[in-house]
Amino acid sequence: MRTRGWQGNLPRDSDEARARILSAAANCVERYGAQKTRLVDVATELGVTRQTVYRYYSSVDEMLVAVAKAGASDFLDRMKADLADVHTPAEAITETIIYCLRVLPDEPAIGLMVRAGETDFFTREATSAGAVELGAQMLRRLDVDWESHGFDDDAMSGMAEIVMRVWLSFLQYPADPPRSDDDLRQFIRRWVCPPVLPPSRLKPVEPNHVEATTAESC
Repeated sequence: MRTRGWQGNLPRDSDEARARILSAAANCVERYGAQKTRLVDVATELGVTRQTVYRYYSSVDEMLVAVAKAGASDFLDRMKADLADVHTPAEAITETIIYCLRVLPDEPAIGLMVRAGETDFFTREATSAGAVELGAQMLRRLDVDWESHGFDDDAMSGMAEIVMRVWLSFLQYPADPPRSDDDLRQFIRRWVCPPVLPPSRLKPVEPNHVEATTAESC
């Protein structure tokens, strides 16, 4: 650890250094926007060199992903409390999508890119493995007995990806005129939820059966 820089207040360890970098990065995004935030801006905010920031984050994108993830735990706790009355898979899918649409833009960390209007950033990141896992955590935190409804870990990941993709679609291409929450609930329950059936009730389709069915329908 250097004996200078950090505006004269050295971090105690690497964890504190990372936390300070992420805090400075969040400030820079608020000030300049994610597209215009550079590592040198974060370094200047901290009173260190770019090389110091590079030790912890190799690129701006890596740093911004870390900023978003830093607020995930608090967000998940609040979401669980706010959606305490959700008890079925259909309710979980519907309310999670609506909750993310309404709440994420005002989140201080995980919603940072939404507030900055960085939909291109989310196009790349919202369907990444890490984002899908975050979506699965959102769903698992709710008071739903997923196993009794036939959802194993693989099914949870698949459903989480659907939720993240639908949320991203609503975020990037909102209805015109805008839908109320009740209208949005009806839309999601009618068009998004039905295909997401309990996996235990779905019969695997054999390739020969698919070919035969296709041939018969032609």
